[in-house]
Amino acid sequence: MAKRVLVVEDNELNLKLFCDLLRAHGFVVEPVKDGREAVAKTREFCPDLVVMDIQMPHVTGLELIREMKLDSRLRAIPIMAVTAYAGRDDEERIRTAGANAYVSKPISLARFMDEVRTLVPGSAEPEEVEEEDDTGE
Repeated sequence: MAKRVLVVEDNELNLKLFCDLLRAHGFVVEPVKDGREAVAKTREFCPDLVVMDIQMPHVTGLELIREMKLDSRLRAIPIMAVTAYAGRDDEERIRTAGANAYVSKPISLARFMDEVRTLVPGSAEPEEVEEEDDTGE
């Protein structure tokens, strides 16, 4: 069964990039553009991982991470923070809020997927399937 990832990102291009990348690696993805919908969508979608932008309008990713970690139904879901914040104290502050991983923007696609695979047990690189040719050989 495919693993599920909820992506919370207000930037359309980043949202598309993360979702397309995850789908290409066999994940079922639910995009959330407005952080105010993130907690309800997490309860509804039941993801194996939440990818969380930190800097968003209306509500910050830090606030959402804290809220999810206080919720007994959501606290076990790993959260990967993806952010343009790259200061010395930012990673510590984000991890203290409850994020299980931290990836700074601009992201390395390989590092992004490595972190996803680390946080989602049982997710692996999709195997290439060899197709038989028309001769049946």
